[in-house]
Amino acid sequence: MGKAFKVMNELRSKQLLCDVMIVAEDVEIEAHRVVLAACSPYFCAMFTGDMSESKAKKIEIKDVDGQTLSKLIDYIYTAEIEVTEENVQIVMALAHGRAGVCYNFVFLTSAFFGTEQHFPEVMLGEEFLSLSLDQVCSLISSDKLTVSSEEKVFEAVISWINYEKETRLEHMAKLMEHVRLPLLPRDYLVQVMIVVGGQAPKAIRSVECYDFEEDRWDQIAELPSRRCRAGVVFMAGHVYAVGGFNGSLRVRTVDVYDGVKDQWTSIASMQERFRYTLCPFITYPLSQILVGPSGLASVEAYSYKTNEWFFVAPMNTRRSSVGVGVVEGKLYAVGGYDGASRQCLSTVEQYNPATNEWIYVADMSTRRSGAGVGVLSGQLYATGGHDGHLVRTSVEVYDPGTNTWKQVADMNMCRRNAGVCAVNGLLYVVGGDDGSCNLASVEYYNPVTDKWTLLPTNMSTGRSYAGQCVPSPFQLSRSLQHCERRVGVAGRMRECNLA
Repeated sequence: MGKAFKVMNELRSKQLLCDVMIVAEDVEIEAHRVVLAACSPYFCAMFTGDMSESKAKKIEIKDVDGQTLSKLIDYIYTAEIEVTEENVQIVMALAHGRAGVCYNFVFLTSAFFGTEQHFPEVMLGEEFLSLSLDQVCSLISSDKLTVSSEEKVFEAVISWINYEKETRLEHMAKLMEHVRLPLLPRDYLVQVMIVVGGQAPKAIRSVECYDFEEDRWDQIAELPSRRCRAGVVFMAGHVYAVGGFNGSLRVRTVDVYDGVKDQWTSIASMQERFRYTLCPFITYPLSQILVGPSGLASVEAYSYKTNEWFFVAPMNTRRSSVGVGVVEGKLYAVGGYDGASRQCLSTVEQYNPATNEWIYVADMSTRRSGAGVGVLSGQLYATGGHDGHLVRTSVEVYDPGTNTWKQVADMNMCRRNAGVCAVNGLLYVVGGDDGSCNLASVEYYNPVTDKWTLLPTNMSTGRSYAGQCVPSPFQLSRSLQHCERRVGVAGRMRECNLA
């Protein structure tokens, strides 16, 4: 039966053997009488009775919009239809004999409305925790949701995630698109910056977490082993610390931090031993980490889907102490040190994962090795670094649209080997060294005012070559348990029951 209808639908699409044209508004649809009559009592009565339509080649259906009629006839041939509040009554009338989908729609709509009205009770039940991702998104995005506060919606999302955490954590970002973050109390959500390991003066295990809301640094779980010059990236709800140097050996190991458990675990090691690694998050073609080299041109990529490392195209120039950043899905390798010619570099390369190729882009205005590189508002910033013994305060920014670099305001302190990240429209430069000692200070750049400002609170330890990321943002309890949420906010206000 299914194959027969498929063939008849193909004939209809080619307007073959069609013997009637159904018209609604300005939409004209060629069809077969026998198919329409077999599937719809409405059309069966029309074609087999004494009405004039039974012989007519062209039949106009009144009080039906053209798009609804087109969907209905598609449903007759394919058994697939999208029923909405706007078309459900008409579809039921015309397809009475096969209207189960309509009755299901009416039932589900009523049930959904009840769920919206009693959401605080529903979110506690097993049925809510068993909903699919799309069903949860549809429910929490509804403007008709009745809740005493938006905290209930946020807590429902966390409960749904934790019910099957291993498989659901990756959906956190999508779910948080539908939470009205402006309606949450200011002290409910806290953004943090995590600074991992580093050199102080030897490689260390300690990890610090900066609470932007309270201007406070806290210690969290230490790395399994001492590590500096590691690449750090936030991906799929976890912090990854990749490779680096433990004080005597280059390491291939990769450690992953689970913020909810406040603990580190290990995953597959890299193939190459990188003394200095940087890992931007990039899509290639799945969600992966790309690792920058140390004195090498080779580059590795990691797929968390398969827990495997693999090589991609090498850079055109060998680089150590290189800065990296991702803009619009392309990876940039900025400056560094060429061990062959013993020169600091001003050159910059761009990697395109779609073509697996590196190309040179515009050079910086000055040579920078150990520059801190970050991305803010779609532009690439190169901060500090050094050229020989000269450690710089200068900063320049690259615009991919024009392939040009320009100078912006100098930092307050000269820094090399510092970490860089963007938070809430500001660019933060963390630690590093000034050529004589490791720095515990942090400063941030405001592109609107073109001004750098020192944070009032320093890290507990001066660190250079530290890895860092902003799991943007986190919810933190005082025990530092947290979960990922997305920065974006929904503009519409929720209907809240304040009684």
